[in-house]
Order: sequence, then C-alpha cells, then structure tokens
Amino acid sequence: MNELILELTDISPRDFFGEQSANITLIKNYFPKLKIVARGSKIKAYGDEEVLEEFDRRMSMLFEHYGKYNKLDENVIERVLTSHSKADYETPMSSNDILVHGVGGKIIKPQTANQRKLVALSYTNDMVFAVGPAGTGKTYTGVALAVKALKDKKVKRIILTRPAVEAGENLGFLPGDLKEKLDPYMQPLYDGLRDMIPAEKLEQLIENGTIQIAPLAFMRGRTLDNAFVILDEAQNTTHAQMKMFLTRMGKNAKFMITGDPGQIDLPRRVISGLKEALLVLKDVEGVGIIFLDDKDVIRHKLVKAVIKAYKSIENLDS
Repeated sequence: MNELILELTDISPRDFFGEQSANITLIKNYFPKLKIVARGSKIKAYGDEEVLEEFDRRMSMLFEHYGKYNKLDENVIERVLTSHSKADYETPMSSNDILVHGVGGKIIKPQTANQRKLVALSYTNDMVFAVGPAGTGKTYTGVALAVKALKDKKVKRIILTRPAVEAGENLGFLPGDLKEKLDPYMQPLYDGLRDMIPAEKLEQLIENGTIQIAPLAFMRGRTLDNAFVILDEAQNTTHAQMKMFLTRMGKNAKFMITGDPGQIDLPRRVISGLKEALLVLKDVEGVGIIFLDDKDVIRHKLVKAVIKAYKSIENLDS
C-alpha cells in the first residue's frame, strides 16, 4: 500500500481541519478508497498510487484556495473536489473584495465561488441575470452591489422591484394603504438593506427617493437613468412584464435580474418572462448570466438538503 504525507506549513491545522475535524471527515467522503489520517500538522493518506495522485492534486487546490481566502467550509470543499478546473471555483481576486461595511461593522462580501462570479459579471456587464434556488444569495449580493455603487457615487439611486404575483385578488383584503399592502412582498429587499444601511439613514434615503422600492407595475412608462435597478422574483414576470422592465434601461444604468425558475407562481400556461429572457438574451453582448446552485446555499444547512430532496422528485415528474 502506497503512502502520501502532506504537511501544512503556512496554514493553521485547526482552521483547515475544522471543528472536530469536520473538514477532514468531509474530504474522506470524497476519497472512500483511501485511508486518511490527520494529526498535528500532517495529513497522511494510504492507498493506490493513482488515487493518491488525484488526492494530492485536489489537496493542493484546497491549500491554495485557503491561502487566498482564509476560509474553508462545506461549500468550498465540495466545489474544489468536484470541479474540473480552477476556473469552475475561482474568480478574480477583485470580485472577492468587501462590498459593504454593514450595520454594526458587519462585513458583506461574496461567500461562494458563484457569488464571486456574480460580482465579477456585474463589473463587466450592464445587465446581469442571477438565477438559482432559494438561499443562494442572489438578491442579497445584488442589493450589496447596488449599495456599493451608490456609496461609490457610480449611480444616483437604487430601484428595487418585484412582481406582486402572490398578492393577486387577495391584495384587496389586506389592511392599510397601498404601500402597507405591498410592503410584505417587498420585505426580502428591505431585509437586505437593513443589514447594510443604518435604520435612520435608510429611512431618509427612502423618503427622498434615493432608494425606491416598488412593485413592477410601477415601472411602466419610466426611463431609469443613473440607477442600479434590481428585479427580484423575476420568474413570476410574464413576457410583457419582462420586456417592459428591460426596456426601461436608461443612461448609466445597471440592471440585475434575479429569480428561481423552480418557484414559479404564475397561472398555468403562462410562460415565465425570466425563462424566455434567458433564451432570447443568452448571446447578447453586455448581458451576463450566472446560474447558482445548491452548493451556493448559505442559509441553514437543511435548506440545501430540502433543495436536493425536492429536485429528486421533480426530476421524476419531468
């Protein structure tokens, strides 16, 4: 039986191994044919030479990634150990920069490889589609990019919108004026902003129109100049709504469209404007498209398990 010894020189074994060696346990799952032992600052692996070579290569990739980002978690390990090349899980360092120093000094930056790719795409394209399941940070990263653009004076205002599909006829039964009726549907957008801008300042920016949060219907007839505009829950737009929104783009504007094609609330036989736009615009220069997946989920670890479980039965249905 062949032996391979890897020594952690510039890396803290405690940080790399994880709490109670959780990272090593996860790595072992990807190499069931090897016996892997982690002690002190060394990782020893025993097995066939061919498998050891692949293990050596993948561990070098993990060491390099940790050296750059000082972070190793389940998502990173999974991506590095299953990717075909570095391009699949690494992006330019500039896209890993801190986006915003949020409320209470909270550091807000992309957390996963695809979130970093989303940031990189936003720097090189005026229109970006971020598509993926719940919990992948699409909207949150988009809001952070918008707040950063406003703070850097690259835009004069932020406009956040989403279709109020869930409201439908029930909207009339909710108490309060129109704003109070619509606010529950805008809540995820408010949540992101509250993390990034102190409450008093946020209220002031909303009052003076620097930050606008409105249902998609309110975008009709407008030309959106000097603005970072986010369309959230875009899977619930119709053909007409999506076309209307995309053609609102004015001078010095950034558009980000986020959505989850797996959670469409439109009536049957109504084509999702998001699905259609992805097909129509996939080859248009200046339009960036990023697909996030369950490996990017940064909510509770059960969210990832839920997504995988539902994906399995949805695949059977299709």
